Amino acid sequence: MKIFAIRNEEDENRKDLGYLIYYEKPRRFYIELPDDADPWETPLILSSCLKRGEKTIGAYWSKVWVQQRIIPSDRQNLGRILKDNGLDSYDEFKLLTMTDGRCSQDYYYITAVSEKNLPDFIKKRSKKKIKNVFPLEKNTFLISFQDDSVKKYSLQDLVGTDRRFAPVLNNGDIFRSVKVETGGYGICWGENLCISREKLYTVGKKIPLTWSEIQSFVSNSTLDSAQAAAELECSKQNIDDLVKRGKLHSVKEGQRYRLFMKSEVEERRWK
Repeated sequence: MKIFAIRNEEDENRKDLGYLIYYEKPRRFYIELPDDADPWETPLILSSCLKRGEKTIGAYWSKVWVQQRIIPSDRQNLGRILKDNGLDSYDEFKLLTMTDGRCSQDYYYITAVSEKNLPDFIKKRSKKKIKNVFPLEKNTFLISFQDDSVKKYSLQDLVGTDRRFAPVLNNGDIFRSVKVETGGYGICWGENLCISREKLYTVGKKIPLTWSEIQSFVSNSTLDSAQAAAELECSKQNIDDLVKRGKLHSVKEGQRYRLFMKSEVEERRWK
Protein backbone atom coordinates (compact mmCIF):
# COMPACT_ATOMS: atom_id res chain seq x y z
CA MET A 1 0.00 0.00 0.00
CA LYS A 2 1.30 3.45 -0.97
CA ILE A 3 0.00 6.66 0.63
CA PHE A 4 0.29 10.23 -0.61
CA ALA A 5 -0.87 13.56 0.78
CA ILE A 6 -2.65 15.83 -1.71
CA ARG A 7 -1.48 19.43 -1.48
CA ASN A 8 -1.72 22.73 -3.33
CA GLU A 9 1.49 24.50 -4.40
CA GLU A 10 -0.14 27.88 -3.82
CA ASP A 11 -0.76 27.06 -0.16
CA GLU A 12 2.22 28.34 1.84
CA ASN A 13 1.23 26.17 4.82
CA ARG A 14 1.34 22.98 2.73
CA LYS A 15 -1.97 21.84 4.18
CA ASP A 16 -2.95 18.24 3.44
CA LEU A 17 -6.20 18.46 1.46
CA GLY A 18 -6.66 14.70 1.29
CA TYR A 19 -4.84 11.40 1.08
CA LEU A 20 -4.47 9.18 -1.97
CA ILE A 21 -4.16 5.50 -1.06
CA TYR A 22 -2.97 3.01 -3.67
CA TYR A 23 -3.14 -0.78 -3.40
CA GLU A 24 -0.44 -2.10 -5.69
CA LYS A 25 -1.53 -5.66 -6.49
CA PRO A 26 -5.15 -4.91 -7.53
CA ARG A 27 -4.12 -1.42 -8.76
CA ARG A 28 -6.91 0.35 -6.90
CA PHE A 29 -6.95 3.99 -5.80
CA TYR A 30 -8.96 5.50 -2.92
CA ILE A 31 -8.99 9.03 -1.56
CA GLU A 32 -9.74 10.08 2.01
CA LEU A 33 -10.80 13.69 2.62
CA PRO A 34 -10.53 15.31 6.08
CA ASP A 35 -13.63 15.71 8.24
CA ASP A 36 -13.28 19.50 7.92
CA ALA A 37 -12.53 19.47 4.18
CA ASP A 38 -13.42 22.73 2.44
CA PRO A 39 -15.13 22.28 -0.96
CA TRP A 40 -13.42 25.44 -2.20
CA GLU A 41 -9.94 24.05 -1.42
CA THR A 42 -10.62 20.48 -2.54
CA PRO A 43 -9.85 19.47 -6.17
CA LEU A 44 -12.93 20.02 -8.31
CA ILE A 45 -14.03 16.45 -9.02
CA LEU A 46 -13.43 15.48 -5.38
CA SER A 47 -15.29 18.60 -4.27
CA SER A 48 -18.37 17.30 -6.08
CA CYS A 49 -18.20 14.10 -4.02
CA LEU A 50 -17.68 16.14 -0.86
CA LYS A 51 -20.83 18.17 -1.54
CA ARG A 52 -22.74 14.86 -1.67
CA GLY A 53 -21.48 14.09 1.81
CA GLU A 54 -18.77 11.67 0.67
CA LYS A 55 -15.45 12.02 2.48
CA THR A 56 -14.15 8.61 1.55
CA ILE A 57 -13.96 8.63 -2.24
CA GLY A 58 -14.56 5.24 -3.84
CA ALA A 59 -12.36 3.51 -6.38
CA TYR A 60 -14.22 4.82 -9.43
CA TRP A 61 -13.98 8.57 -8.73
CA SER A 62 -10.52 8.25 -7.20
CA LYS A 63 -9.32 6.65 -10.42
CA VAL A 64 -11.00 9.37 -12.48
CA TRP A 65 -9.10 12.00 -10.52
CA VAL A 66 -5.83 10.16 -11.17
CA GLN A 67 -6.60 9.73 -14.87
CA GLN A 68 -7.18 13.47 -15.22
CA ARG A 69 -3.59 14.05 -14.11
CA ILE A 70 -1.74 11.68 -16.43
CA ILE A 71 -1.34 10.95 -20.12
CA PRO A 72 -4.60 9.41 -21.42
CA SER A 73 -4.46 5.79 -22.52
CA ASP A 74 -5.69 6.73 -26.03
CA ARG A 75 -3.01 9.38 -26.56
CA GLN A 76 -1.45 9.42 -30.02
CA ASN A 77 2.11 8.04 -30.04
CA LEU A 78 1.52 6.61 -26.56
CA GLY A 79 4.07 3.83 -27.15
CA ARG A 80 6.82 6.34 -27.88
CA ILE A 81 5.90 8.41 -24.79
CA LEU A 82 6.01 5.36 -22.54
CA LYS A 83 9.33 4.23 -23.98
CA ASP A 84 10.86 7.69 -23.52
CA ASN A 85 9.85 7.51 -19.86
CA GLY A 86 11.23 4.01 -19.34
CA LEU A 87 7.86 2.25 -19.16
CA ASP A 88 7.06 -1.05 -20.86
CA SER A 89 3.28 -0.63 -20.47
CA TYR A 90 0.64 1.89 -19.47
CA ASP A 91 0.77 2.15 -15.68
CA GLU A 92 -1.41 4.82 -14.08
CA PHE A 93 0.41 4.76 -10.77
CA LYS A 94 3.89 5.11 -12.29
CA LEU A 95 2.74 7.87 -14.62
CA LEU A 96 1.19 9.72 -11.69
CA THR A 97 4.22 9.49 -9.41
CA MET A 98 6.70 10.43 -12.16
CA THR A 99 5.30 13.97 -12.04
CA ASP A 100 4.23 13.98 -8.37
CA GLY A 101 0.66 14.13 -9.61
CA ARG A 102 1.06 17.55 -11.20
CA CYS A 103 -0.88 18.63 -14.26
CA SER A 104 -1.23 21.88 -16.23
CA GLN A 105 -4.84 22.51 -15.16
CA ASP A 106 -4.27 23.28 -11.47
CA TYR A 107 -1.67 23.52 -8.70
CA TYR A 108 -2.29 20.26 -6.88
CA TYR A 109 0.43 17.67 -6.34
CA ILE A 110 1.07 14.57 -4.21
CA THR A 111 3.83 13.74 -1.74
CA ALA A 112 4.55 10.38 -0.11
CA VAL A 113 3.43 9.80 3.48
CA SER A 114 4.39 7.03 5.88
CA GLU A 115 1.56 4.81 7.05
CA LYS A 116 2.53 5.45 10.67
CA ASN A 117 2.00 9.18 10.10
CA LEU A 118 -1.57 8.90 8.93
CA PRO A 119 -3.91 11.39 10.62
CA ASP A 120 -6.35 10.29 13.30
CA PHE A 121 -9.44 10.70 11.09
CA ILE A 122 -8.20 7.98 8.74
CA LYS A 123 -7.33 5.68 11.64
CA LYS A 124 -10.82 6.25 13.04
CA ARG A 125 -12.46 5.46 9.70
CA SER A 126 -10.34 2.31 9.41
CA LYS A 127 -12.31 0.83 12.30
CA LYS A 128 -15.34 0.88 10.00
CA LYS A 129 -13.59 -1.07 7.25
CA ILE A 130 -15.06 -4.42 6.32
CA LYS A 131 -13.28 -7.61 7.35
CA ASN A 132 -15.61 -10.31 6.08
CA VAL A 133 -18.85 -10.77 4.19
CA PHE A 134 -20.83 -13.97 4.68
CA PRO A 135 -23.77 -14.64 2.29
CA LEU A 136 -26.83 -16.32 3.81
CA GLU A 137 -30.15 -17.49 2.36
CA LYS A 138 -32.74 -15.31 0.57
CA ASN A 139 -30.28 -12.57 -0.46
CA THR A 140 -29.26 -11.76 3.10
CA PHE A 141 -25.73 -11.58 4.42
CA LEU A 142 -23.59 -10.83 7.46
CA ILE A 143 -20.75 -8.33 7.50
CA SER A 144 -18.04 -7.99 10.12
CA PHE A 145 -16.13 -4.74 10.56
CA GLN A 146 -12.66 -3.95 11.85
CA ASP A 147 -14.14 -2.91 15.20
CA ASP A 148 -15.38 -6.54 15.50
CA SER A 149 -19.06 -5.60 15.18
CA VAL A 150 -21.36 -7.73 13.03
CA LYS A 151 -24.48 -6.66 11.13
CA LYS A 152 -27.10 -8.46 9.07
CA TYR A 153 -28.50 -7.07 5.80
CA SER A 154 -31.11 -7.71 3.18
CA LEU A 155 -29.70 -6.84 -0.24
CA GLN A 156 -33.17 -5.92 -1.47
CA ASP A 157 -33.56 -3.37 1.32
CA LEU A 158 -30.10 -1.97 0.60
CA VAL A 159 -30.41 -1.45 -3.15
CA GLY A 160 -34.15 -0.80 -3.46
CA THR A 161 -35.05 -0.20 -7.11
CA ASP A 162 -31.46 0.06 -8.37
CA ARG A 163 -31.74 -2.11 -11.50
CA ARG A 164 -27.98 -2.68 -11.69
CA PHE A 165 -28.37 -5.22 -8.88
CA ALA A 166 -31.15 -7.21 -10.58
CA PRO A 167 -28.78 -10.00 -11.78
CA VAL A 168 -27.45 -10.38 -8.22
CA LEU A 169 -30.93 -10.52 -6.67
CA ASN A 170 -32.17 -13.01 -9.27
CA ASN A 171 -29.25 -15.43 -9.26
CA GLY A 172 -28.10 -17.17 -6.10
CA ASP A 173 -24.70 -18.11 -7.51
CA ILE A 174 -23.96 -14.49 -8.40
CA PHE A 175 -25.19 -13.32 -5.00
CA ARG A 176 -22.89 -15.77 -3.21
CA SER A 177 -19.91 -14.54 -5.26
CA VAL A 178 -19.84 -11.32 -3.19
CA LYS A 179 -16.35 -10.22 -2.13
CA VAL A 180 -14.88 -7.64 0.22
CA GLU A 181 -13.65 -4.69 -1.84
CA THR A 182 -9.91 -3.97 -1.79
CA GLY A 183 -8.92 -2.35 1.49
CA GLY A 184 -12.28 -3.14 3.11
CA TYR A 185 -13.91 -0.12 1.46
CA GLY A 186 -17.11 -1.99 0.65
CA ILE A 187 -18.50 -5.18 -0.85
CA CYS A 188 -18.55 -5.95 -4.57
CA TRP A 189 -19.96 -8.22 -7.21
CA GLY A 190 -17.35 -7.84 -9.95
CA GLU A 191 -15.29 -4.73 -10.60
CA ASN A 192 -17.80 -1.90 -10.27
CA LEU A 193 -21.01 -3.18 -8.67
CA CYS A 194 -20.23 -2.14 -5.11
CA ILE A 195 -21.82 -0.94 -1.88
CA SER A 196 -19.67 1.39 0.22
CA ARG A 197 -18.54 0.72 3.77
CA GLU A 198 -20.10 4.03 4.90
CA LYS A 199 -23.56 2.93 3.85
CA LEU A 200 -23.11 -0.54 5.27
CA TYR A 201 -21.80 0.69 8.61
CA THR A 202 -24.69 3.08 9.18
CA VAL A 203 -27.51 0.64 8.31
CA GLY A 204 -28.23 -3.03 8.89
CA LYS A 205 -29.35 -4.99 11.94
CA LYS A 206 -26.63 -5.29 14.55
CA ILE A 207 -26.03 -8.85 15.70
CA PRO A 208 -25.29 -9.23 19.46
CA LEU A 209 -22.14 -11.21 18.68
CA THR A 210 -18.64 -10.16 17.74
CA TRP A 211 -16.91 -11.63 14.70
CA SER A 212 -14.37 -13.22 17.04
CA GLU A 213 -17.21 -15.08 18.75
CA ILE A 214 -18.62 -16.21 15.40
CA GLN A 215 -15.19 -17.45 14.33
CA SER A 216 -14.88 -19.32 17.60
CA PHE A 217 -18.31 -20.89 17.01
CA VAL A 218 -17.35 -22.04 13.49
CA SER A 219 -14.01 -23.39 14.68
CA ASN A 220 -15.59 -25.35 17.54
CA SER A 221 -18.62 -26.53 15.56
CA THR A 222 -17.00 -28.08 12.48
CA LEU A 223 -14.82 -31.11 11.85
CA ASP A 224 -12.82 -32.16 8.80
CA SER A 225 -12.84 -35.73 7.49
CA ALA A 226 -9.89 -36.83 9.62
CA GLN A 227 -11.43 -35.36 12.77
CA ALA A 228 -14.80 -36.93 11.96
CA ALA A 229 -13.13 -40.30 11.48
CA ALA A 230 -11.36 -39.97 14.84
CA GLU A 231 -14.62 -38.99 16.54
CA LEU A 232 -16.43 -42.05 15.11
CA GLU A 233 -13.38 -44.31 15.51
CA CYS A 234 -13.44 -45.33 11.86
CA SER A 235 -11.45 -44.73 8.67
CA LYS A 236 -11.77 -41.79 6.27
CA GLN A 237 -13.10 -44.33 3.74
CA ASN A 238 -15.97 -45.04 6.13
CA ILE A 239 -16.67 -41.30 6.31
CA ASP A 240 -16.77 -41.13 2.51
CA ASP A 241 -19.19 -44.06 2.46
CA LEU A 242 -21.49 -42.38 5.00
CA VAL A 243 -21.57 -39.28 2.80
CA LYS A 244 -22.37 -41.31 -0.33
CA ARG A 245 -25.25 -43.07 1.45
CA GLY A 246 -26.65 -39.79 2.75
CA LYS A 247 -26.00 -40.72 6.37
CA LEU A 248 -23.61 -37.81 6.90
CA HIS A 249 -23.76 -34.41 5.24
CA SER A 250 -20.87 -32.07 4.51
CA VAL A 251 -21.42 -28.34 4.94
CA LYS A 252 -18.54 -27.54 2.60
CA GLU A 253 -16.23 -29.55 0.42
CA GLY A 254 -13.50 -29.25 -2.16
CA GLN A 255 -11.43 -31.68 -4.19
CA ARG A 256 -9.44 -32.82 -1.17
CA TYR A 257 -11.50 -31.92 1.88
CA ARG A 258 -14.90 -32.00 3.52
CA LEU A 259 -16.21 -30.13 6.53
CA PHE A 260 -18.99 -31.46 8.76
CA MET A 261 -21.03 -30.04 11.59
CA LYS A 262 -19.65 -31.49 14.80
CA SER A 263 -23.16 -32.02 16.19
CA GLU A 264 -24.16 -34.27 13.27
CA VAL A 265 -20.98 -36.35 13.58
CA GLU A 266 -21.61 -36.81 17.29
CA GLU A 267 -25.17 -37.95 16.56
CA ARG A 268 -23.73 -40.86 14.56
CA ARG A 269 -22.31 -42.22 17.81
CA TRP A 270 -25.85 -42.62 19.10
CA LYS A 271 -26.96 -44.81 16.17
